[in-house]
Amino acid sequence: MPNALGTPQQTTYAYRIEGGYPVVGEITCLGAKNFATKAMVAALLGETPTVLTNVPPIGDVQITAEMLMGIGARVEQLDETTLLIDPTTVHSSTVPLAQSGSNRAPILLLGALLHRFERVSVPVVGGCQIGARKVDFHLDAIQRFGGLVEETPEGYVAQRVQPLRGTHIHLPYPSVGATETCLFLSVLAEGRTLISNAAIEPEIFELITMLRSMGAIIFTSPGRDIRVEGVKRLTGTRMTVLGDRIEAASWASLACASDGDVTVHGIRPDSLGNFLSYYQQVGGGFEFVDANSIRFFRRRKLSPAIIETDVYPGFSTDWQQPFAVLLTQADGISIIHETVYEKRFGYLKALNRLGARTQLTTHCLGSVPCRYRDMNYEHSAIIIGPTPFTAVDEEIVIPDLRAGLAYVIAAAIARGTSVITGIHFLERGYGNIVPRLAAMNLKIERIPYRMPAVAEA
Repeated sequence: MPNALGTPQQTTYAYRIEGGYPVVGEITCLGAKNFATKAMVAALLGETPTVLTNVPPIGDVQITAEMLMGIGARVEQLDETTLLIDPTTVHSSTVPLAQSGSNRAPILLLGALLHRFERVSVPVVGGCQIGARKVDFHLDAIQRFGGLVEETPEGYVAQRVQPLRGTHIHLPYPSVGATETCLFLSVLAEGRTLISNAAIEPEIFELITMLRSMGAIIFTSPGRDIRVEGVKRLTGTRMTVLGDRIEAASWASLACASDGDVTVHGIRPDSLGNFLSYYQQVGGGFEFVDANSIRFFRRRKLSPAIIETDVYPGFSTDWQQPFAVLLTQADGISIIHETVYEKRFGYLKALNRLGARTQLTTHCLGSVPCRYRDMNYEHSAIIIGPTPFTAVDEEIVIPDLRAGLAYVIAAAIARGTSVITGIHFLERGYGNIVPRLAAMNLKIERIPYRMPAVAEA
């Protein structure tokens, strides 16, 4: 219904959280967002259908499915967490923008489809606004394999006049997305490919396992080199999406920050890497319940820490927002040096409103070599604790996916009732948030929310 200014008001949803209580219970990690969507793209390389299990019910999966169906692929939901992807019906090389939004899948589709079509076009890459989503590495890789790339106002167009040929490509930075593009290009290219300085995240090795099961010949080394012997054809496969390590670290941070006790199921402990060491360093405790379950709790009074995000096996950039909330409850001065994205601390303003004491600086407060040194980005944060949190009257607006989960944790430890809006960002990567957290005695509900009216010019 139009409001008094003549502009329709939009009704969406928000979270209402009553905080101040320890979070106690059990939760099962969904499939990893950062693998599920890439596996969906990889399925297009096969000549027969692929079945993916443990696929998370999240926005990014829906967005990717819409793009695949937009080019003619058959995407069928076999059950709540199982997808069948049939690439044999693909008939278009123009990838449409999904109606439900955008993510980073389009740039990966560019490389995956170039084996099938001589000309492929994709829309502009989307995702959270946490820094520049540069695609230079992807476009350069396509050209190194023999393709031609053009940037248009609508997106990117890649062409090939002959079959793609293997090459030696050294990535300037071990980018996960660029490594995935190189894998998609190389598995069906003629000859041998060497990818140097590749990303080695668990999701990358899971993608390699999937491609091998489709018939790809891929060799890894103790370092960051990946060697691929191109094959003429790949077939579909059946693959289970590994548990989401970002989700697991988020629930661990929630348990410790709230002085609660949470058992996380469906996660391989080896995928958490250095997170467990930092978690223990600040005062968190954990014990292995079984091969895929970990109990997280607070072992002692929380201590400050110096955290530097880095590519795997370093501390993941997607772990730092929930961990920052944990550090606000530590006794002393903590530092987070963000080296992966240059604009990832916008969420701290909301934490300060709840009671946190943080300060940003453009200096590199750490020893990890940083791409943003002397570039005037506020990419280091100083956090002084402990500071009790108290809910505020105004809504807390989520700016990006990972910040959204940090806000949920902050609201859980803040005394009083908080309303969090912009939850579509959060639900792009975290599925069934409300029922899963409510089962752990967190007082959370999803409520209708009427967006504020916007005055006409």
